[in-house]
Amino acid sequence: MRYYPVFLNLEGKKCIVIGGGKVAERKVFALLNADASVTVVSPELTERLAGLKRAGQIEHTQRRYQDGDLKGAFIVIAATYDMDVNRKVSGDAGNIPVNVVDVPALCTFTVPSVIKRGKLTIAVSTSGASPALSRSIREELEDLYTEEVGGLLQHLARIRRTLTESEIPLEKRADILKSLGSREVLQILRAEGPQGALRHIQAMLNHSG
Repeated sequence: MRYYPVFLNLEGKKCIVIGGGKVAERKVFALLNADASVTVVSPELTERLAGLKRAGQIEHTQRRYQDGDLKGAFIVIAATYDMDVNRKVSGDAGNIPVNVVDVPALCTFTVPSVIKRGKLTIAVSTSGASPALSRSIREELEDLYTEEVGGLLQHLARIRRTLTESEIPLEKRADILKSLGSREVLQILRAEGPQGALRHIQAMLNHSG
């Protein structure tokens, strides 16, 4: 099965998670981090999910899954320990994108292993072939792309806004932005830290001016 990689804007969108265990908990927190509006359908909740309910951060339908529970959903995640329930959720989803955790054959989308570094998001997927390998690759990338990359990206975003508002010709502006986002800058960041990378960027800007 081949997948098309895509990032979804879930802000304010109704996302339904079927299940209230540890797996569902991880999915709920990931959805909340994307500013989704989350409803959990489950007779019971983990302690952390119960805390989210008390804080008003999630809606909770306290019972087993029933027909009609997917109404109005933007996406659905089935994360119960009952495969009969998971299969039913997958079948009921219709045109609603559905993910059944660790069962690619029942999914219309899969969830990759993700690294977040500020505005940088790196997603790793094996198309469901080996989630464990996805996690291992993600862990390697976490060591390679540290939190410092997120800080550098914030600085580059400010420079980009400044250049966009400047009178520098479009072609030259594109060349400057390309050089600022080069592998050389990343190598300097790793070798000399954030200040070294910023000095290099400033030198390039001075030279281009």
